Amino acid sequence: MRAVVHHTFGPPDVLSTAEVPVPVPEADELLIRVHAATVTAVDCAARQGEPLPARLAFGPIRPKYPVLGADCSGRIEAVGENVRGFAPGDEVVALSGSFGTHAEYVCVSQDSPVAAKSADLTHGETVAVTEGAMTALPFLRDVARLESGQSILVNGASGSIGSAAVQLAAHTGAEVTAVCSGANLDLVRSLGADRAIDYTVEDFTGARGAYDVIFDAVGKSSFGRCRGALRTGGHYLTTVSSMAIMGQTVWTRLGRKRAGIALTGLRPASDKARDLVLVRELAEAGALRAVTDREYSLDQAVEAHRHVGTGHKRGAVVLRMSGDD
Repeated sequence: MRAVVHHTFGPPDVLSTAEVPVPVPEADELLIRVHAATVTAVDCAARQGEPLPARLAFGPIRPKYPVLGADCSGRIEAVGENVRGFAPGDEVVALSGSFGTHAEYVCVSQDSPVAAKSADLTHGETVAVTEGAMTALPFLRDVARLESGQSILVNGASGSIGSAAVQLAAHTGAEVTAVCSGANLDLVRSLGADRAIDYTVEDFTGARGAYDVIFDAVGKSSFGRCRGALRTGGHYLTTVSSMAIMGQTVWTRLGRKRAGIALTGLRPASDKARDLVLVRELAEAGALRAVTDREYSLDQAVEAHRHVGTGHKRGAVVLRMSGDD
């Protein structure tokens, strides 16, 4: 099979397409023929080995995971003898705990987050809607406990996580303010934002006591800068892990304004599997739609990584392994 591989850390050019053996499923594994996967900032960090926490997780000397990609939509080709509930021919969406989805085939455990794919979505749409929503959902539902009538600001609202957050918040019944570049104002309004702010024109942190929740989906701000814009009892949330936010999460827990982070990658697989089903149901109901910036073929992985690395992608970047859906 063909796969995108890298054997050293560095810029996108360290990636190449190579022929590698098709994996053989163990007794509790599914072999999935991958149709589509996303290229994310996490993939770029793993490929670069930067910053330092990424090198420790993905190295430290050479890449621990030569084939990147953490999600996929595709068709089950074979199952191990102990697998129950899945069969060859089933179309599924899956999250891999050890990368490997930037390839024509991948093996995942039946205990990994796996769910039936919606017949209403293409494989590309499936991974696009899944990527951002699987991160945004725990932040808004479990940490902020966002409710109808509350006011939320989403910073980085046109990215994959931000665009999902805008839609989830609107579906909840919250009043949504979306912050993005001027070119994407119409997009975020179409996703349900009540108000859209061009960050190059207006500094949203200048508001005073305006929001119950500030969700920084791109980690470009800080609790200190946003604190004044929160109402009493409000939450500041960020997707970027740091020593600062970890400490702030602890010491503001009982405060009038709180900081928080949801380590979504460390959640139990069973919780993620349930959320995959929920995301599918929301997409089928029209509450979530896929926002796709660009689609690339497997042979264009270098270009896909370059684009994601700019930090200005609009929604998800999809890597297609085959042309059929």
